[in-house]
Amino acid sequence: MFPRRPLAAVAAWLAGAAAAGRAGVRCGGLLALLANQCSFVTGLRVRRAQQIGQLYGRLYSESARRVLLGRLWRRLRGRPGHVSTVMAALAGVFVWDEERIQEEELQRSIDEMKRLEEMSGVPRSGVEHHSPEPKSQTEGNENSGGKEQPWEMVMDKKHFKLWRRPITGTHLYQYRVFGTYTDVTPRQFFNVQLDTEYRKKWDALVIKLEVIERDVVSGSEVLHWVTHFPYPMYSRDYVYVRRYSVDQENNVMVLVSRAVEHPSVPESPEFVRVRSYESQMVIRPHKSFDENGFDYLLTYSDNPQTVFPRYCVSWMVSSGMPDFLEKLHMATLRAKNMEIKVKDYISAKPLEMGNEAKATTQSSERKNESSHGPARIEYA
Repeated sequence: MFPRRPLAAVAAWLAGAAAAGRAGVRCGGLLALLANQCSFVTGLRVRRAQQIGQLYGRLYSESARRVLLGRLWRRLRGRPGHVSTVMAALAGVFVWDEERIQEEELQRSIDEMKRLEEMSGVPRSGVEHHSPEPKSQTEGNENSGGKEQPWEMVMDKKHFKLWRRPITGTHLYQYRVFGTYTDVTPRQFFNVQLDTEYRKKWDALVIKLEVIERDVVSGSEVLHWVTHFPYPMYSRDYVYVRRYSVDQENNVMVLVSRAVEHPSVPESPEFVRVRSYESQMVIRPHKSFDENGFDYLLTYSDNPQTVFPRYCVSWMVSSGMPDFLEKLHMATLRAKNMEIKVKDYISAKPLEMGNEAKATTQSSERKNESSHGPARIEYA
């Protein structure tokens, strides 16, 4: 027989534990009810937003939805949580007001070409031509405040020069190419770069390349590009916006591209999405757009999402860029010599630069409806 006092103590402890257990169950039940209520309210609001988006999708045309979402975006931009981003995603609309390539971006690329020409003493036109020799490794960095790294020469040939520099805060490089071609015209070279259908024929690495959406205000386009990568790496896909300009008065052409997100092109498990990508190409004719001979300046960077060391990625880009440019050059020659039909983007440009402020909502809608037809095709 056990003494009574210990037995009473054990009984009291068991009773206290049971009471605490019942209290814990009640507390846990309240927390579970609260969590369920929050989930229900959140789900209800998301469904309501989806219903609103579907309603507006039935009531308004695509162009009208863009205008409506653009106004809401500007009104809500800067508020906590960036509500406008969620609204745009739910409505499945790409907000051009935030993503279109601005004229300032085009001008910066042109200014880089001018700066390189001025530093190297290269004439902007004329028969005689010499490739530029930068006076220092830090050309183009005078206004950077010392934050950008100096350029390092990687390849130096007669008509092809390649530099690279580290991108601050990353393991990546930015690349710059200055080159010259004398056997094709600037118009031909420019058109072959922009013609997505022709590129599918001359670039064997392309899996998919198509225009997703066009901006009737600036002429910018969103493209989805899927390309093979060297074995054993997965194929990569890019969603990017591009815009081009042809300045007849100053005898220069420019093409700027950078990565964006688009609601109609979600990430696919079949490919690795490249989310960091920028490219600027500036072309300076030696004489005119339709006479052989021009210089070009290409500035490029991307993050291919590889696990290879930095020097391996640098080698792949440094060797792949000259190869791509030569393929582009040969495709231009074939288009010229075989009279392959290539879209003339100079003649078929949607809107001239400088007319952005003049475009109204009504005229934009009419142009959007008519822009789906094929543009005028000419021999490049």
